[in-house]
Amino acid sequence: MTRKLSILIPVYNDQEVLDELNQRLMQVLPSLADQFEIVLVDDGSKDNSWVIIEELKKDNPNIVGIKLMRNFGQQNAIAAGLDYVTGEVVVIMDSDLQDRPEDIPKLIDALIENDASMAIAKWKTRKDSWFKKFVSKLNYKVSQRITKISHEPGLGVFRAIRREVVEELKKYRETTSTTLSLLYWIGVDYVTVELNRDERFAGKSGYNLKKMLKLTFDRIFSFSMFPIRAAIYTGLTVSAISFILAIILVLRYFLGKVAPGWTSIIVLVLFLFGMNFIFLGIIGEYLGRVFLESKQRPKYTVKKVLK
Repeated sequence: MTRKLSILIPVYNDQEVLDELNQRLMQVLPSLADQFEIVLVDDGSKDNSWVIIEELKKDNPNIVGIKLMRNFGQQNAIAAGLDYVTGEVVVIMDSDLQDRPEDIPKLIDALIENDASMAIAKWKTRKDSWFKKFVSKLNYKVSQRITKISHEPGLGVFRAIRREVVEELKKYRETTSTTLSLLYWIGVDYVTVELNRDERFAGKSGYNLKKMLKLTFDRIFSFSMFPIRAAIYTGLTVSAISFILAIILVLRYFLGKVAPGWTSIIVLVLFLFGMNFIFLGIIGEYLGRVFLESKQRPKYTVKKVLK
């Protein structure tokens, strides 16, 4: 048993899940720690999630409710919860019961037995849609190739981390990077625990294609210079091809073999303009992130806290 355990759960439109989540957690947690808290971060839910959290708090004093001003995204909701947790060990999990509360002891046992800083669920099976699995695999492969973040495939949000890791993570107040990516970038040592991921208990996942792509871009542009370097290499390649083409056209001119080529000229001009716009977009993305970081705005704002 640990002296104090914190369970951190971001919540978004999960009114149908919260009661079951609370019941299953309360069946597991009393045997794991002398003291424990369930930190529920309402990330701007549009349903009655916060009302239910308030009701659960009346019957369960171990619940800590944090209501954010608006929807800031799962990663920022996790960052908000990490600023409030007080446990020696912090377990981060999804609210939809795909992460099973009954598996929390396995993560904590692995954390302690291996003297690791973090224990992470590695999914043996996951009952997600083929599209979500595909995007997840694509995100992993892309980030592994072009960023300095390295971790095993198939890892989820579900994890147990030690207090000292939480304190270290608080030092990084970046607003454009993701919380879990920072854990890997810092180099926190971890052990994996093979688990099965259940189906969503109820409701619909808030992760659409737009949010998945945003996570991918956040990781790429926050932890890699690959896009801008790729733009440089592409520009050099196109310039070399254009130079060679210019020499060929000059030679053809002196040989009297110049033929009308409006189509090829228009295609070439449009191609080069397109490349320029892409390069400007990449540069703009990096400059935009510098601009946002320079403002030093918080990752989240809190409207109400229930303790």
